[in-house]
Amino acid sequence: MFFTYLRRELRRRRKAALVVASGLALGIALVIVVTSVSAGMSKAQDKVLQSLYGLGTDMTVTKAAAPAGSGSERPRFRFDAQDDDSGGEQSSDRVMVQGFQTLASSTVGEVDAQSGVADAVGGLSLQVVKVNGEFTRGRFQQGEGGGQEGGRGGGLGGAQPSPQGRVEGGGADFDVNSYSVYGTDVTKPALGPLTSSKITSGRAFRTSETDAKVAVADSAYAKEKKLKAGSTVTVKGTEFEVVGIATADSGDAAANLYIPLRRAQTLADAKDKVTTIYVKATDSQRIDSVKSALQKNISGTTVTTSADLADTVSGSLSTASSLAASVGKWLSVVVLVAAFLVAGLLTSSAVSRRVREFGTLKALGWKSGRVTGQVVGEAVVNGLVGGALGIALGLAGAYAVTAVSPTLQAQLGSGGGDGFRGGGGFGGPGRQAAKTLEVALTAPVALTTIGLAVGLAVAGGLIAGAFGGWRASRLRPADALRRVE
Repeated sequence: MFFTYLRRELRRRRKAALVVASGLALGIALVIVVTSVSAGMSKAQDKVLQSLYGLGTDMTVTKAAAPAGSGSERPRFRFDAQDDDSGGEQSSDRVMVQGFQTLASSTVGEVDAQSGVADAVGGLSLQVVKVNGEFTRGRFQQGEGGGQEGGRGGGLGGAQPSPQGRVEGGGADFDVNSYSVYGTDVTKPALGPLTSSKITSGRAFRTSETDAKVAVADSAYAKEKKLKAGSTVTVKGTEFEVVGIATADSGDAAANLYIPLRRAQTLADAKDKVTTIYVKATDSQRIDSVKSALQKNISGTTVTTSADLADTVSGSLSTASSLAASVGKWLSVVVLVAAFLVAGLLTSSAVSRRVREFGTLKALGWKSGRVTGQVVGEAVVNGLVGGALGIALGLAGAYAVTAVSPTLQAQLGSGGGDGFRGGGGFGGPGRQAAKTLEVALTAPVALTTIGLAVGLAVAGGLIAGAFGGWRASRLRPADALRRVE
């Protein structure tokens, strides 16, 4: 009887039911679109952060920055004197630890032993500066009455240069080439800055190549220097075989060249030293507690998490993410509440127009609870219909956002202090200039979002039914009789 009466009433009042369902559908669709866009923002931000610190890394540990001007090093280049007139071509390499701030390799074990740390691996970020060129000696030109032309700055046969003489020609022509090298722990390939890149040619490091003369080149650097798998590169007199080419997933790579950590330590004369420790937590919910423990138990270090980096990302991605998180969600709440209230009021109004019907049913023996249940049942069905329409509209909206894929820009901070790439990952010293990444926005719809929509549809129906049911329960058979003409 319940379902028969329910089906008949919904069919008879389908226009009113469609109005209630449409209101709920708009609110639910907006919730789906905002939720999916927010998820897309989060995914885009994760992609940007991944380009900074690599896949799987939850935080990094670096040496605390030293006060400005306290013992900072400067590169020094020395060239041998030449006896010939041309001076000859000379070359000098200087391998420097990025930021000149290092930690002992034993610190990696200390970090790994902390509660909540699943794994930790060290890395050494280097900057190589190569100066190559030649000096050309000048010649001393005698003035009038000053004897003969002198070579190498002096006269011939003991003649003294004239006070009016001058040096002509000579000079220096040097080329300076700078590139970055990162020493990575090849025994733990799943953690570290190289995880933000994919091997697109050749192969990755083997776990046995801890001291091998092998290298992986970033694709952009390889293109510039015309390198490929099988090529060789020379760093401070040591020849490395390029075994693979890596392409960064987004943004810039952590380094131009990657070599085994032990080899990097040898080149930089930094035995048992690292610049950055990459840390993976056992649980993402414990990242803050692990950070606190590391700061407390390992002195003289700076701990940086992905959340710290997220605060430094600016640009349209950050602006849009803030709008989606604040304005978008509040707008969804307001529209949804308004849809629920309108549905409730429309249902209550419909009950007022059905006074004779419900009064007659009560006169025939229907209890107030049965009448209320009938009204609530109709409202829940309206809510489910609205939920179905809302899900369809929401999916269409999310698909439209994904199809258009608007491009957002994320600017990664600049300036001194703790940095991103300079230290071989987030939190490392020696930040480079600001970088701008472009990320395509998507709007993925998760099953939890669909479940939320269904829950909202049922809730909307129950709220509307509560309004109408309360009104129906107050009706008396006498009310129906007064409306009989």
